[in-house]
Amino acid sequence: MNNPLLSFGRGLPDYAAIQASHIKPAITELLAKAQKAVDASIDPSTPNTWADLVEPLENATEELGRSWGVIGHLNSVADTPELREAYGEMLPEVTAFWSSLGQNLNLYKKYKALSQSAEFQQLSLAQRKVIENSLRDFRLGGAELSDDQKPRFSAIQDEQALLSKAFSDHVLDATDNYVHQITNDQDLAGLPEDALAAAKQTAELKGLDGWAFTLHFPSYFPVMQFCDNRGLRKNLYQAYITRASELGAEYGNGKAEWDNTQNMLLQLRLKDEEAKMLGFANYAALSLAPKMAKTVAEVDQFLLDFAKRAKSHGQKDWNDLQQFAKEHLNIEKLEPWDMAYASEKLKQARYSFSENELKQYFPLPKVLDGLFSIIQTLFGVKIEEDALPKWHADVKSFKVTSASGELLANFYLDPYARPGKRGGAWMDDARGRRTFSDGSVQTPVAYLVCNFPAPVTVNGITKQPTITHDDVITMFHECGHGLHHMLTKVGALGVSGINGVEWDAVELPSQFMENFCWEWEVLQKMTSHVETGETLPKGLYEKMIAAKNFQNGLGTLRQLAFSLTDWRLHSSFDPHTANPQGVLELSRSINDAIHVTAQSEISRWPNTFSHIFAGGYSAGYYSYKWAEVLSADAYAAFEEAAKTTGSILDQATGTRYRQEILEVGGSRPAAESFKAFRGREPQIDALLRHGGLA
Repeated sequence: MNNPLLSFGRGLPDYAAIQASHIKPAITELLAKAQKAVDASIDPSTPNTWADLVEPLENATEELGRSWGVIGHLNSVADTPELREAYGEMLPEVTAFWSSLGQNLNLYKKYKALSQSAEFQQLSLAQRKVIENSLRDFRLGGAELSDDQKPRFSAIQDEQALLSKAFSDHVLDATDNYVHQITNDQDLAGLPEDALAAAKQTAELKGLDGWAFTLHFPSYFPVMQFCDNRGLRKNLYQAYITRASELGAEYGNGKAEWDNTQNMLLQLRLKDEEAKMLGFANYAALSLAPKMAKTVAEVDQFLLDFAKRAKSHGQKDWNDLQQFAKEHLNIEKLEPWDMAYASEKLKQARYSFSENELKQYFPLPKVLDGLFSIIQTLFGVKIEEDALPKWHADVKSFKVTSASGELLANFYLDPYARPGKRGGAWMDDARGRRTFSDGSVQTPVAYLVCNFPAPVTVNGITKQPTITHDDVITMFHECGHGLHHMLTKVGALGVSGINGVEWDAVELPSQFMENFCWEWEVLQKMTSHVETGETLPKGLYEKMIAAKNFQNGLGTLRQLAFSLTDWRLHSSFDPHTANPQGVLELSRSINDAIHVTAQSEISRWPNTFSHIFAGGYSAGYYSYKWAEVLSADAYAAFEEAAKTTGSILDQATGTRYRQEILEVGGSRPAAESFKAFRGREPQIDALLRHGGLA
């Protein structure tokens, strides 16, 4: 009864009370409980109805899933050796349970019987979609495999889970392991004050003199973007780009056992084997079963066509950058560690403003106020701070209520980078929306996690943390995912919020929200100079808009190289015959084919490609670009409304978007939801226009 992983019921756990020692007993008990529910479900005497078959099973598996989700969340945001070990110990058992559930032929037959029963037509659309998705997932989970194949299929799932965790651990360890000390302030010329203060604070925390830099992005990137010291930029770049590779030790970030080279090949072999066992030609084909795109060739062609459209823009960007570096920075040959620096200098020269100047207008509290104001205006809700149990002092919690005061959802915001916290930004599901048989509603809860620079204390005074405009976009992006999860009105857990949404459409609401970050009307509400309190001046805004698509050709080609590498790794690459550096070689060949800049000789970027090797985006990274077509076209509806109403924050369009996209979640195909909102099929024109690629 004292185990916080067992005692929170439908509520939220006391995160701070959770110890590594709680994990094994809690998960062991919940696994047994879930298995008991499975056994009851497949009993011939159990009626094939929603109330007798689906709901009891959902109750038990949700309880297991939520507790395991809490552990996984803490593993990402508050990693300790003890927690990591306890998580790793139970991971095979949890994976084995879900694998056996997916392969359970008797359960599959009972769901199939329900789908063919008279009751099926009486169920809600959402409930029917849950059953249909479940039948698909049983097929993809190996339920139709022969008994002699099932143990190997289960073993594949176990091995993949362990390899994925190891991949993530290695990236985190290599990132946490590196520190670069500077004792002469002249070596730091060009760095903004807040970056210097953060580096000074890092040095103090590590017991070092001077300034210390790490490979965590808020520490690393300001050096790459602003520091005049080319040698320091080179050192940090080399350490960053070789993390979790065989070069890690050479460049000061790691140990041989953190090398992910073999891990990637092993994962790809397992995925290929899994796909072929299920009758698919490759893993990419398997991955399309629950997506909008229909064929491997369709996705391949989409990415190649996009790259073709972007290449001339990328070439112009590259030519401009090289010429500027030569003429104004005395850099004869532009190296990878010069790119962000030269790009920032060119932007300053061309548009007369710097990212650091702009950043001073975005204190995080003000950005959040502005973001919440936009959400409240568009979607008719209210956001207020709450006091939910939390895992770190920096974490904040909020509640979302309707105009009438009804609680709709809660969310957490964990904004700052710190040791033991995985890099990047993400939204995760702490609890999904669900309507119980007694009519009561479980409201959704979301985690919004970012890695912004933390507040810095100088001479006893703590300054408000300011974030870059790119960080603002990131905040809006994750909040878009959060809104999709929180504003759903679907009561069937399997398709409420982001659940059941096709993977290549799940980025629509997130990328949609990014567009508001460029609107004058919006920026007036969310900017306040950190020293003077002044809102963003119109002149600086106009420079920012002029620079909006600066170097976007290069940026687009970079993303397409990531996407196509992922896609080809899972469609045409043979991991069984590849040499140890086969993944790297494929990434190089794709880069050479579609990009205009060469991949650095020491670059081992695939070794930290956590999206596909540790984050669920295997054969799915293309979905960012695929969904960008949808999100830009959806946003165009607000641009069209603004011509009539004078405001981009048009409430009527916002209400329609909420009803047709956010509220329906995964209860109907994404193509139908888009069409219901837009009145037609999606078009690429808005995306090309927004990105300056038309």
